[in-house]
Amino acid sequence: MCGIAGYQGRSPLARERIDACLALMSRRGPDHREARQWQTASGTHTVLLHSRLSIIDLDPRANQPMGFERSWISLNGEIYNFLERRSELEAAGVALNTRSDTEVLLASISRFGWEVLDKCEGMWAFALYHEASGRLTLSRDRFGEKPLYYFVTEDGIYFASEIKFIAALIGRKLAVNHDHLWRYLVNGYKALYKNSAHAFFQGIREVKSGANLVCERGDIVSERRYWRPATAIDDDMTFAEAVSGAKERLIRSVELRLRADVPLAFCMSGGVDSNALISIAKRVFGYDVHGFTIVNTDARYEEADMVDLAVRELGVRHTAVPVMTDGFLPGLRALVRQHDAPVYTITYYAQWMLQKAIADSNYRISISGTAADELFSGYYDHHLAYLQEIKGDKAHHASSLASWQKHVKPMVRNPHLGNPDLFVDDPEFRDHIYLDAEEFSRFLTVPWSEPFGETNYSNRLLRNRMLNELFHEAVPVILHEDDLNAMYFSVENRSPFLDRDLFEFCNSIPTRHLINDGKAKAILRESVRGIAPDGIIDNPRKVGFNAPILDYLDVRDPDVRNYLLDDSPIYDYVRKDRIEQLIGASDLPNSQSKFLFYFLNSKIFLEEFAA
Repeated sequence: MCGIAGYQGRSPLARERIDACLALMSRRGPDHREARQWQTASGTHTVLLHSRLSIIDLDPRANQPMGFERSWISLNGEIYNFLERRSELEAAGVALNTRSDTEVLLASISRFGWEVLDKCEGMWAFALYHEASGRLTLSRDRFGEKPLYYFVTEDGIYFASEIKFIAALIGRKLAVNHDHLWRYLVNGYKALYKNSAHAFFQGIREVKSGANLVCERGDIVSERRYWRPATAIDDDMTFAEAVSGAKERLIRSVELRLRADVPLAFCMSGGVDSNALISIAKRVFGYDVHGFTIVNTDARYEEADMVDLAVRELGVRHTAVPVMTDGFLPGLRALVRQHDAPVYTITYYAQWMLQKAIADSNYRISISGTAADELFSGYYDHHLAYLQEIKGDKAHHASSLASWQKHVKPMVRNPHLGNPDLFVDDPEFRDHIYLDAEEFSRFLTVPWSEPFGETNYSNRLLRNRMLNELFHEAVPVILHEDDLNAMYFSVENRSPFLDRDLFEFCNSIPTRHLINDGKAKAILRESVRGIAPDGIIDNPRKVGFNAPILDYLDVRDPDVRNYLLDDSPIYDYVRKDRIEQLIGASDLPNSQSKFLFYFLNSKIFLEEFAA
């Protein structure tokens, strides 16, 4: 895990801008920082910058930018199966100078061509410059685990792991993307990755996941998809085959992601996602697991009993991390600066503290259960899409409905999701996703709305929902926040559920196997049966971190109150009288607590970046 940045264009890049960018990159890579520059005979200038967080082959020989046969690379990420790819190079007689995965990737592309990406399992964002042709290629992994932003000007193209690096290379502030701020305030985080303008700054774009962006003389000449998600479902697959196939691939994924020359830790909850990974690491591979858990003060989301059960039965080391409310405002401001954006939900403020605890315990890698819900079907609305898909099988539908009413309905808080016929009556209904949009729009100074839209991956309702959540709604948000939170403390984050083989297999599992007896993620649960504790596997309750904003923000403090109501650019967006009402209330419903958090983050963001 590292930081990358660079430029290709028709004008030279001033050294002071390069140095300013390298200085900002130190958190992403504290072990080494370097820049290399080239100029072609035709006057094209190319610069690659890199800051290194050493994970594999800690020797300085593996520093970047790295060269091989007149090709140079600046890589952020890990190629987990680099040992297998290295064996192919050695069999072809290629001599390597390091033990790093970076050199394996660079040499493989140089010798075998870009098709080798199809064989690579990992997470990456890299820039590869080919001296002979002057071509610059920007590449991003299949799921967009690693960020790669770019910005095009008349001079050329700038790119980086973080937006602030681009601003440093350009030498000026970027203009705020007002539409994206409206989108955040009204529709919330699930709307932020629906189109190509994913950033809160005008002109900033992201290289698409599973794609290469090819540049010549500072111009984008092509965008090439090297991977697309397979969507064919194997309707003949049995439940036992689904469990066996998922188990085999999940174990292999964890094995690959345990490869490192530095110690790693696990983000731990009381749920099946993280404990599936921890149990495999501990019981299959004998790894000395250390789990870190956020302590939730809200009883509605507390799961200490399940965490204690897992710690006790698995015999793992464990650290409970309290979420400190002291210093909330300055901490949130630091986080907004780090993210170049408002923080998406209060969960990621807590996650920031979790990553700090991991770093303070001298770990350089954290492993999390990101994307298990999207891969195995874990959300409450999935149950209703499932009921819609199986409605033709009356016996199965009746038993599944009874299980839903017994196990799931009592836990559902979203009013729409208490109707089991929601998608039977209207398969296109999506108001449950932008649940608070109508209410939030009334807090604004001017009307703003944007209808829900989704990409059509599959004609199966549940499968299409899961794929949209994975590529456009939930997972991109988690990856964005997790990357920046972890890198703030120089920690690499890994996500074993985002494995190509595991994804492609799970995406072929028939709908009827995804939910069983009212329990979501049925395949995941059974795939770790005998490895993970039964008490975790059989617990149907879904818990995530959440907390009311007023637990962190003391609006009774005159200084806090004055800050919230001081003149600010945010009041071009939000009605001050509405905020006065919110902070004057003794208690807030969940929706209004959420909006106050959005408001506060937007206020800080505009003060930092629009002033």
